[in-house]
Amino acid sequence: MPLDIANTYRHISVHPIAGTMGAEIRGADLANLSDEVFAEIKSAWLECQVAVFRDQTITPEQQIALAHRFGEIHHHPFMKGMDDYPDILEIVKEPSDSYTFGAAWHTDQMFNPKPAMATMLYAHETPSAGGDTMFSNMYAAYDALSDGMKTMLADVKTWCVGSKQSDRARYSANPVMASKVRDPGDLQTESAHPLIRTHPETGRKALYIGGHVKRLDGFTEAESKPLVDYLMAHSIRPEFTCRVNWKPGTLTLWDNRCVQHYAVPDYNERRRMHRITIAGDEPF
Repeated sequence: MPLDIANTYRHISVHPIAGTMGAEIRGADLANLSDEVFAEIKSAWLECQVAVFRDQTITPEQQIALAHRFGEIHHHPFMKGMDDYPDILEIVKEPSDSYTFGAAWHTDQMFNPKPAMATMLYAHETPSAGGDTMFSNMYAAYDALSDGMKTMLADVKTWCVGSKQSDRARYSANPVMASKVRDPGDLQTESAHPLIRTHPETGRKALYIGGHVKRLDGFTEAESKPLVDYLMAHSIRPEFTCRVNWKPGTLTLWDNRCVQHYAVPDYNERRRMHRITIAGDEPF
């Protein structure tokens, strides 16, 4: 379904960046938002799923305050935040680093019993070219399934697993990110979630899949693999996607309840971003 920004807004303008999802929102200063402008931003974001704001100047305190307007802050169980701002995960890649954080299709914190509702990423330093983030529309992925497939999957759940210590050895290729790794302790990092998820605010159904899916719940990995592989490939078809190019001062907000994303690892210059994830609820 083509993206149709149905609302006419008084304080902002909304400019789609791809056919089915994503838009630049102009006319808002994220450091100084009235309640009325914030309400328009949230409405537009729920429509476009990925909201891009250019040329923003915000402090860490202001980014945290903005995140709190959407909900409580969600903390990454495996990665610690900044010393001065523990709500913010600083993602840094140096030219010598071979590992790119987030370079796999996924939806944030899917392994958590209550996965992150949204992610807010603010660019401080970006490469001269490359380093984009790709996004895929899980509403569109669900809508494109056949009626038979929708019926078959209606009550199926996935078993989602967070990074294990052995998996996290890859961070050694990025010393800055390796220094942020922490033990999750007794936090639950494996969960079952509906494969077809209903968005709690829009009421729309979305295919809820991503790189954290280990298998279908109640199935063996061998039984699950053909269907999981098919659905993963289906979910990132080019016609479902948009791509965001970063510049310093760009802030992008995306909805993890209906979006997958992928950090493109095609650069070898310094990149520094501030990420906040916003707490969600139990998928249904």
